[in-house]
Amino acid sequence: MMITLTYRIETPGSVEAMAAKIASDQSTGTFVAVPGETEELKARVAARVTAIRPLPNAPAPSWPETSAAVVHRADADIAFPLDAIGTDLSALMTIAIGGVYSIKGMTGVRIVDMKLPDAFGAAHPGPQFGISGSRRLTGVQDRPIIGTIVKPALGLRPHETAELVGELVASGVDFIKDDEKLMSPAYSPLKERVEAIMPLVLDHEQKTGKKVMYAFGISHADPDEMMRNHDLVLKAGGNCAVVNINSIGMGGVTFLRKRSGLVLHAHRNGWDVLTRHPGIGMDFKVWQQFWRLIGVDQFQINGIRVKYWEPDESFVESFRAASTPLFEPSDCPLPVAGSGQWGGQAPETYQRTGRTTDLLYLCGGGIVSHPGGPAAGVHAVQQAWEAAVRDIPLDIYAKDHPELAASIAKFGDGKDA
Repeated sequence: MMITLTYRIETPGSVEAMAAKIASDQSTGTFVAVPGETEELKARVAARVTAIRPLPNAPAPSWPETSAAVVHRADADIAFPLDAIGTDLSALMTIAIGGVYSIKGMTGVRIVDMKLPDAFGAAHPGPQFGISGSRRLTGVQDRPIIGTIVKPALGLRPHETAELVGELVASGVDFIKDDEKLMSPAYSPLKERVEAIMPLVLDHEQKTGKKVMYAFGISHADPDEMMRNHDLVLKAGGNCAVVNINSIGMGGVTFLRKRSGLVLHAHRNGWDVLTRHPGIGMDFKVWQQFWRLIGVDQFQINGIRVKYWEPDESFVESFRAASTPLFEPSDCPLPVAGSGQWGGQAPETYQRTGRTTDLLYLCGGGIVSHPGGPAAGVHAVQQAWEAAVRDIPLDIYAKDHPELAASIAKFGDGKDA
């Protein structure tokens, strides 16, 4: 069984030679022959280049380490024997990815694909709740789960946060989350925040039968402390947690997933440093496989016309990657579209993600800043999705839906969401 990665190599020299060097350096190779190195050993555990597909030359080197006029590019498939790596994700990251960036002779390298054998699916738990569990816990079927974020992220004390949450819970929203920057600061300790918010969520459930999913920020560098945060939320009746996966690492998420009773909402802050340069780092379709195997349930991936750097095409590719089973349909997390979203992006989101409603559509200001208040903001987003699914232009649908009309008037220029 083989693990195959695709490297987008950029070099002023020979792409073929550089691909062979990656295969050698990342498996059995060293700068000088060593005792015990045999052809039999190399045949058993050495990586090998299986394909090279030339690409147009780079317009400029990604790493400015050469004055060469021509920089060659190609995608190279390199296969690693499973016996040489096993199913340990840290070994996979170290051997097949981590060391590649330090190899001399390249002016850029990007990991653009990774295909894993079935053994990885058997070795790792995957999502505990995923799409079906998120729908069951929110009671939402046949439409997107509509969510919002407590803003401002920094500064609100627990009782002030609870006042806003009380209004949001009553608005008809399905999901509310702490901003990823809010964990347990001195002005808003997690314990006090949970004690202030969960009674509102549970009281609303008693009155209406609808339990709004609230995702509390429980991330902590100490796994034991993070588990205490988890237990605090679970004991209070909560069912979801925001986890800053880059900050706590694969070990932290693995520790949590093994013991978790909460939906794990993965925030990918910090991912941009791994991918923002198109010639360096790795594609999301590679990186997301690690976290899905470990077992995150919901995965934030930005959205259409976001307020950040990421182009729409990148969001579409991320959505496709997260929605494509690795080994079985249940290993897909719920994609979360966010960042500057309001109902205006619903039609394009629906069309470009394959006309699916299997997503969490997360709007901050696009809900809470609606001129009619949060409830009108929720209704406006729901109406936008109704129009999108029915292929009705928003301006037409808005004629009979005043909340959507007011949303278009406020956010339509893209400056206020």
